[in-house]
Amino acid sequence: MANTAQLLRRQSSRDIVLKSQKSIDQLELRELRGRLVPKEHGVSHHHHTSLHHHHQPMYGATNQGFMSDAFDESSELEQEPPFGSDAGTSKTKAELAAVVEQQQQDIVEGEKEGEERESWDSKIMFLLATIGYAVGLGNVWRFPYLAQKNGGGAFLVPYFIMLCIQGIPIFYLELAIGQRLRKGAIGVWSQVSPYLGGIGISSAVVSFIVALYYNTIIAWCLIYLLHSFESPLPWADCPTRLYKNYTYDHEPECVASSPTQFYWYRTTLQCSESVDMPESFNYHMAIALIVSWFLVYICMVQGITSSGKIVYMTAIFPYVVLIIFFFRGITLKGAADGVAHLFTPRWETLLDPVVWLEAGTQIFFSLGLAFGGLIAFSSYNPANNNCYRDAILVSLTNCGTSMFAGVVVFAVIGFKATATFDRCTEERAGLVAQNHTQNLPICDLQQELANSASGTGLAFIIFTEAINQFPGAQLWAVLFFLMLFTLGIDSQFGTLEGVVTSLVDMKLFPNLPKEWIVGALCLSCCLISMCFANGAGSYIFQLMDSFAGNFPLLIIALFECLSISYIYGVRRFSDDIEMMTGSRPGFYWMFCWKYLSPCAMVTILLASFYQLVTEGSSYPAWIAAKGATDSMEWPHWCIVVAFVLILSSILWIPLVALLRLCGIKVVEDSDPAWFPEAELKEVHGIVPHEPTELERSVFCFNMDGTEGMCCPKYGLPEKSLEEEEE
Repeated sequence: MANTAQLLRRQSSRDIVLKSQKSIDQLELRELRGRLVPKEHGVSHHHHTSLHHHHQPMYGATNQGFMSDAFDESSELEQEPPFGSDAGTSKTKAELAAVVEQQQQDIVEGEKEGEERESWDSKIMFLLATIGYAVGLGNVWRFPYLAQKNGGGAFLVPYFIMLCIQGIPIFYLELAIGQRLRKGAIGVWSQVSPYLGGIGISSAVVSFIVALYYNTIIAWCLIYLLHSFESPLPWADCPTRLYKNYTYDHEPECVASSPTQFYWYRTTLQCSESVDMPESFNYHMAIALIVSWFLVYICMVQGITSSGKIVYMTAIFPYVVLIIFFFRGITLKGAADGVAHLFTPRWETLLDPVVWLEAGTQIFFSLGLAFGGLIAFSSYNPANNNCYRDAILVSLTNCGTSMFAGVVVFAVIGFKATATFDRCTEERAGLVAQNHTQNLPICDLQQELANSASGTGLAFIIFTEAINQFPGAQLWAVLFFLMLFTLGIDSQFGTLEGVVTSLVDMKLFPNLPKEWIVGALCLSCCLISMCFANGAGSYIFQLMDSFAGNFPLLIIALFECLSISYIYGVRRFSDDIEMMTGSRPGFYWMFCWKYLSPCAMVTILLASFYQLVTEGSSYPAWIAAKGATDSMEWPHWCIVVAFVLILSSILWIPLVALLRLCGIKVVEDSDPAWFPEAELKEVHGIVPHEPTELERSVFCFNMDGTEGMCCPKYGLPEKSLEEEEE
């Protein structure tokens, strides 16, 4: 391999050249202002100022040892002690030793004196923001439904297998590449290769589309939260109707269904009978959407900049509510039956490929991969942050939250099912006592438990019906919908950050401050989201959720994995991680990035397309006359809209590459962000890695430093250690 000293000299020369340029554009420095806090410049450097005035650097703040290759010029200009002064000599040695020790304590991204560099103000702030982004509504209302539907406890087998081969590896990849290249999604993939800038643009487009309909859920939560203060709860009983003869009776449509269903479909959504009949404009929904977008804007622009309390609130509060519901739920009659129904394994379901497909899909989307938010978050971490530990911690926290939420949800559903079963049993016993032996109601507790719904149906119908039976139902309703609101708005932060960061990276509005960009983005989203404020709005929501939020993300993540493995290079990527964390990623992670994860994503994509073609796609339409939903096929114009949503997201990947080949730059080239490469290697004691025989055979690592099955060649040819010793 190349001589270590020669390698370090090359890196130091490269770092000096980069330092002489404008390291990072000021616009890029503001790209996460809404999520970050600027570091406080508490130390002023003046001539003759002693080194002992340095304080412990903030998380992500400038380490003084990185202001030059060795020491800051100001240290060289320190006032020299008088000749022969032992005290002065001892003091100087102590000061130099303190500086060296300070260098080794925390390696962070450097900056020139006087530049404003934003960063996370603490590690806990970054972890809470990332956990809040990853843990969302799907953990509460999607995982419990999938688990009980696909084999109970047996579902955990494919769930954790998919977590290990797909979820954690890609989560680790996004955190590591963002921390290494220190840019948003567009900047990162453009630096990996100018032809890959379309990956970042695709992430931004998907984030924009998902943010459109995701905020609709927040608006629904606000409506229910507001009405949770009423006594009695408006969804506790059927409303009455005044007839022409001035008599009152319960609403027939509500009697045919249930109070919670009627309130959801007719009062809140004002559902029409098909997506082709939008009917009247829903003013209540429109007001809720305006308020929700205004809250998102306020939180993104002012919340985190002025205080970190919002992050702590939105990330921690859902866990507080889940714990409260847990202790309340396990004391309810039937809670044990509900939890047992959730986790009782049905091993035969493991032979069903659909179970594995849904496990992989749930892992992928619950972690928030391919949106660009994780890359943006990690780009403002210190350069020596342990991204591997963060990936493991956040991923396991996310999955643990899903299982804990499943216990809470099915404890409450078990209570509801048991209450329904007891009423059915009493009614049956009463009929038998009256000698009625025909048309007796069928009472089946397991069937009641299996009738749990997914998504919005679980939250706004099943769970609210259970809350109706709680003493003090108003308090529990407020807690539940406030929890859903905080879960949704925290994930919305990360989704929109991917869009804002991409706009800044592309320099589309170079003279606008971030507050204006965020304001224009939220305003445009608010106007477009008015399409959800009509009778067909919930159907349009389902259309976007079914197509815009799944296939494009899988395709983007697949290209991310292929770009790192076959263009950037697994070997080079592993060297970067070793340089940042001090330890090299294991064989398993490299194998996942290069082979296992891409194969898993391709399999899920092909299986999803096959399922879509063979089984088709439908939506549940509310039929007022029946007081129930019927499955209806999407009309042709909806299929066209679905394809437009998918293609508008993923076509940027080949389009940017083709335009680049023609000499048209969609994404302007920018200088790499300054990175303390030489200093990191010195502190961690990194030496050129000699690939093992297994790595050479599996990953095609060559002795000259190149990598087989990888497009470009990087650096100077390297010699083997044996050749170097000769």
